[in-house]
This record gives sequence, C-alpha cells and structure tokens, in this order.
Amino acid sequence: MIHLKKSENEAGENLGGLDPVIVSDRAFETLAKHADWTEELKARYTFTEENAEEILRREVGVVFATVLEHAGVYKCTPEGREAFLRFVQSV
Repeated sequence: MIHLKKSENEAGENLGGLDPVIVSDRAFETLAKHADWTEELKARYTFTEENAEEILRREVGVVFATVLEHAGVYKCTPEGREAFLRFVQSV
C-alpha cells in the first residue's frame, strides 16, 4: 500500500502540473510501469493541481476493484457484494 501511495503521489504531482517532467517520458522509475495507464488518463482528463488527486483516487479505485473482481476475493452473492462494499468504503 505504501508503494501505491508513493506512485499515486508522484503521478498526481506530474499530472497536476507541479513538476515539469511529463509522465509519458517515463522519467520516474516508480511510474515507468504505469506510464501507459497515465497516458490513457491524460487523454481522458484535463489535470490541474486542484483535481489531480481526486481523479487518481477514483481511477486507482476502478483498477483496484477490477483486480479484486478478477481475483475472486468476494463471491458474487448478496453477502459477497455487501462484504466488498464494506471493504471499499473502508479504504
């Protein structure tokens, strides 16, 4: 989780325009593996200092939810969906 937070912070700084280095240049070692994803996000959103963190939180959540769905951690039952929602709300 610490690695994810560090990557999210660096992505937010770059996508939000706080750093002149462009993420798609793959200049940051911790972001290089996420470069394709950040390029996709840059095509879909106009990032600013004010909105970068919120966009990244939302998009990281989408990816995380997909990973959990693929992992089969929560059963596709009413109980499983409730447990999944409790988990997502706690994050």
